[in-house]
Amino acid sequence: MHETPVNRPLNPAVDADHPEVEPTLELNLEEFDGVSDMQALADEVEKATQALSGNPAAEPGSLSSQEMEARLFKARARIAELEKQEAEQKDKHHRLLADFANHRNRVARDTQLAVTLAEKKLLLELLPVVDSFERCLASNYSNVEDLQNGIELIYKQLMESLRKAGVTGVNVKPGDPFDAHLAEALTTTNQPSLADGAVAAVYERGYMLKDLLLRPARVIVNHTHPRHNDGSPE
Repeated sequence: MHETPVNRPLNPAVDADHPEVEPTLELNLEEFDGVSDMQALADEVEKATQALSGNPAAEPGSLSSQEMEARLFKARARIAELEKQEAEQKDKHHRLLADFANHRNRVARDTQLAVTLAEKKLLLELLPVVDSFERCLASNYSNVEDLQNGIELIYKQLMESLRKAGVTGVNVKPGDPFDAHLAEALTTTNQPSLADGAVAAVYERGYMLKDLLLRPARVIVNHTHPRHNDGSPE
């Protein structure tokens, strides 16, 4: 193969001692002996030329520097937007927590205030009854009947005060069937005149607070013993 003036190794470097010398392209054609594809040789020359000019070619399918910068700018803008949204969500979350805590404290205060007012209302209804008892104790009754009449008046006054507070008595009396929803059985007795399972006596009266059972009545329940064929109890 004949040598040409450019038959030297590729050296794009410039001699630092001679900056005025322009860089030259050196290509050793011996490296391409036996290469039949001239397009491959042309590609190598193009790459060497671009490397010499400081602008290397992008690989096939890769993005240019301008496109990369544009995508990087968009990515940074998106990150900033997401960080802003995250900060807003955190702030909203903290505000909701504060609002919930304030609401819970306000409900607790309102509930306690309602209970206090209800207690105050009931006590104001009962205080006149206490006054009546004090006047009764300070009075000198000439006979037992007058004393009994005074106590009955105080009892009626007390029951009226309870009625205003929503407290009413449970209507359970002897002879009624025993109802476990309204009464509590203390013990049993055997009275032939009453049906089995009937209330024999009321030991303590029960009370309702509106529709809620405040206290069940405490009663004695009748239980008749079964009898043998001869009529004697078992």
